[in-house]
Amino acid sequence: MNVRDKIIAGERIDFDEALSLYEMDFFELGELANSIREKKHGKKTYFNINRHINPTNICADVCKFCAYAANRKNPNPYTMTHDEIMKTVEDVESRGVKEVHIVSAHNPDTGLDWYLEIFKKIKEKFPQMHVKALTAAEVDFLARHYDKSYDEIIDLMVANGVDSMPGGGAEIFDEEVRDYICKGKVTSEQWLDIHQKWHERGKQSNVTMLFGHVEKREHRIDHMMRIRELQDKTGGFNAFIPLVYQTENNYLKIEAPITANEILKTMSIARIVLDNVPHLKAYWVTSTVNLALVLQEFGANDMDGTIEKESINSAAGAKSANGVDLEEFVGLIKNSGFTPVERDSVYNEIKVW
Repeated sequence: MNVRDKIIAGERIDFDEALSLYEMDFFELGELANSIREKKHGKKTYFNINRHINPTNICADVCKFCAYAANRKNPNPYTMTHDEIMKTVEDVESRGVKEVHIVSAHNPDTGLDWYLEIFKKIKEKFPQMHVKALTAAEVDFLARHYDKSYDEIIDLMVANGVDSMPGGGAEIFDEEVRDYICKGKVTSEQWLDIHQKWHERGKQSNVTMLFGHVEKREHRIDHMMRIRELQDKTGGFNAFIPLVYQTENNYLKIEAPITANEILKTMSIARIVLDNVPHLKAYWVTSTVNLALVLQEFGANDMDGTIEKESINSAAGAKSANGVDLEEFVGLIKNSGFTPVERDSVYNEIKVW
């Protein structure tokens, strides 16, 4: 049975078969991915009403792909106070925002309690607000910096109100590539171990992949295979989020951005390979809204959310600093032939638009 027939029959494909999909006809590949998307989700495209909060850009690590952390290319260090963060949460809560997504740099000066106290303050004042916070890279940094185990940090997160973990910090799991683009950061095995521990506590998370820089196609497939393997064990990943590398203001010096064709192929392959991860997110922040809308026909069934404000990817050139208006967001999904479904942070449906 050839790889196309295996996919149609719903059989799992292996590494070599997945890699071979990059050579398949572009439209045929998209059609296969879309058929899986429609079996799982029909024409529904999920989104949530959320706000990104990035509390500090002072970072102990130096990742070559990063334009957000304060360094020679971005000499504007900042750290928000708890009062500033709470004012933001109060403002967005009054306008119907249901999730705050809190990630930032690895600041050695703020203190572990600084992180934990803000989560606790948010949950005490707004118990219904979903707090998605701390990437596995941040968990690893805090564990190392404060001489604690991953289990101890995770238990403190849970005790202080963190509801789910974002998928950031995964980058590319291949260690040689990782050594080049983010040496000294959480390793791939550590990243996966942290998420496994989170899942074992009955909690859910997402998983990302940064692509379009120095990695090769086989590195992307390897990344997907490792996700699939952990998901078989824990079932804790809600969504896979391929992040398109942004080329501006960093040290990788990638001259030409990845092509839309390669993005569409990679998204389609992800939908086919990750048969056990329910949702595939077209993160419009890194792909652009227009391409994210097209990605709905290449396997993606989620477009993240309205976001309101975003600092990390916009620092590298993404057009995401001020989010997208809710009515416009809903209208774009409808006009592309799909059904907008507002969800909560763990994919319970709130409203079909």
